[in-house]
Amino acid sequence: MRVLIAEDEEDLVEILTEGLRREGMAVDATLDGTTATELLAVNSYHVLILDRDLPGVHGDEICRRLVADGSETRILMLTASVSTHDRVAGLTLGADDYLAKPFAFAELVARVRALARRAQPPIPPLLTHADLTLDPARRIVERDGRRIPLTPKEFAVLETLLSARGAAISNEELLERAWDAHADPFTNTARVTMVRLRRKLGPPPLIDTVPGAGYRMTDVGE
Repeated sequence: MRVLIAEDEEDLVEILTEGLRREGMAVDATLDGTTATELLAVNSYHVLILDRDLPGVHGDEICRRLVADGSETRILMLTASVSTHDRVAGLTLGADDYLAKPFAFAELVARVRALARRAQPPIPPLLTHADLTLDPARRIVERDGRRIPLTPKEFAVLETLLSARGAAISNEELLERAWDAHADPFTNTARVTMVRLRRKLGPPPLIDTVPGAGYRMTDVGE
C-alpha cells in the first residue's frame, strides 16, 4: 500500500511517516501543497492523507483537482476544526473520509486501510496460495500452520504478489507499491528482499521468477 502525507506540521508528519512505515506501508510526505501536487502527478497512491490548510496549493484545491480528474486515490482529509460545518465542507469537496485533530493513531491506520481497500479491486480478508495464508488485518503469515515472521517490506512484497492472483509483478512495480519515492529503481533492493522472503517461506518454492517480466506466485500443483 502506498500513501502520501500532505501536512504542514513537521512533527506530525514525522510521527505519521514512521508509524505508517512500521505498519508496512510505503510512505511519501510533504509539508506543502505545491510539492503534493507534483508528487500526485508522477506517482500512484492508494491513499492521500491531506491537511486542508496547506501552504502553496490549498488542500481544498488539491481535493477538487483529484476528484475532477477521476483519480483512484482515496482522500483522508485532516483538519484542526471539529465543527460539523467543516466536516461537511470537506466531504462535499469529494474527500472520502474526514478526521479531526487530535486523533488516535490506531484510528488513522484503520481509516487508511479501509480507504485503500476501496482504491483497488476487492481482495478477500485472507490471501491464500497452496499451504500459505496471509492475513492483511492481523499482519500474520503462516505456511502449513507454521507462523512466518516477516519484515514490513517482505510482508508488503508477499501481499502484492498474492493480490495479483498469479499475474507477474515487475521489479519496478514492487518498488512502487512497497517502497516510496526515494527508492532507487536501479538498485537491487527488491531482489534482495525477494531472496530473503523466499528463504523464509521455505520449500517447495512458492514464488517464480518470470524472465523479462518479474515475479509471480507459482501455479498451485507445479
